[in-house]
Amino acid sequence: MTSSLRTDYTLIPNQRYRRSYRNSSKFSNTQDTDSSSQSTLGNFRTLPLEIFHIVLQYLPVKDISMLSMVSKTISNRLINYISTPTGNKRLLVQNFHNSELSVCRMGFSILEHYRCLGLLLKRCTFLLPTKERLKYIQKIFAEVSCFKLNGCMDPLHCSGLLCYGVFLQTLTAGWDELECHRVYNFLCDISNLSRRVQTVVSSKPGSARKLELRIRIFCRNVLLNHWIHKGDSAFWLSRILKPWPMVNQARLLYIIFGPACTLDGHVIWHKMIDGPTDETNLKGLADAIKLLYDIEAKEWTADDVISLVDELSVVPREWLLENSARLLILCGNNICFTFMASKAVNGRAIELARLVVFLALVCEKDLYCMDWAVKMMQKVCKVFSSPGERNNFLQSVENTFAQIIMDALQSVISGVHEEEDSSFLNLFHLVNAQANFHKEILYLTMDNSL
Repeated sequence: MTSSLRTDYTLIPNQRYRRSYRNSSKFSNTQDTDSSSQSTLGNFRTLPLEIFHIVLQYLPVKDISMLSMVSKTISNRLINYISTPTGNKRLLVQNFHNSELSVCRMGFSILEHYRCLGLLLKRCTFLLPTKERLKYIQKIFAEVSCFKLNGCMDPLHCSGLLCYGVFLQTLTAGWDELECHRVYNFLCDISNLSRRVQTVVSSKPGSARKLELRIRIFCRNVLLNHWIHKGDSAFWLSRILKPWPMVNQARLLYIIFGPACTLDGHVIWHKMIDGPTDETNLKGLADAIKLLYDIEAKEWTADDVISLVDELSVVPREWLLENSARLLILCGNNICFTFMASKAVNGRAIELARLVVFLALVCEKDLYCMDWAVKMMQKVCKVFSSPGERNNFLQSVENTFAQIIMDALQSVISGVHEEEDSSFLNLFHLVNAQANFHKEILYLTMDNSL
């Protein structure tokens, strides 16, 4: 619609059209010869290009980054320098396989070097569209095999993807979500990430161990580990998980954050099935779940996260309830209550009763306050729609305690025990868990009646 009013001021173009005016620069190696370009070089205009490049050899990357902001002409010269074999060799430090992160020539760590390099390329390519920036950077990094998902022969002991992740975090810091979507799609294209994820989530767990390891390292070191704000971490984790159905999301979450062997890095698929595990094997999964449940994770509802937790507890087969209970405790009060309330609402009182018993067992074993488990059960009781349902649930809790203790006692009586056998210790913890659980209920009852 055309307005009939005349305006005597200059209209500011809508921001979404701004990129159409950017100079794509083509990254040519031609020298700046026109007078306007020469005037912006300052004292550097008296130096031949070769001498200018020699000067750059002695400057820290951080100082070169500051220099790139002097003028567009200087920035273009720096872009050309980075593309030369000399500049490429100077800037792309590739000492990735030391036992400790190596120290660069200028005296700081290789991670800090790539953080400064990210800032340099962020400033040099500032006027370019996102697509052109990414193409240019990929052209520079194309020959570095350790920056590729499947490029390094020893990814477990290589800091290449870690450096690449630090570089990308610095480059993309402050970019809007649309541009970050483009970055993720670009990374998927050059690494074939989607096809490789499809392979591991549709194969038998552990049948592609090397590929599982590479996907784990790539996702953590490049996309997830370097962000300060939860919203950024949730965004990138969502990019990894959201394209897949829930069952594949759970499998992928386990590949990235589940327990892994300290010797070869391979995912330990049977860890949650064979026996009780400790917090160290569950903390990564719990932190990821909390990240998705956080209010800053805009793409996830509470129901989505609870469904993911439910699906995760059967990867690759149904977990021991003790491990599921320990995961819920690590996820925090809100997620634990929401998960339990979901079972109460959906008529799964017997499953809920068993979960309460194992929450009490974990509190006993891991030295958490038992009153937490009692108060969580009390809170869940309020979810039931009728006193009858609530009473049936409480009866199920008592029956479950009795049944599990009897099973443990039977195992102690009938089993042939070796030195490392844990049957008796498990029975000991169960009896103490029941006693302490009921003690807290008595305290709560007495306090309310007085």
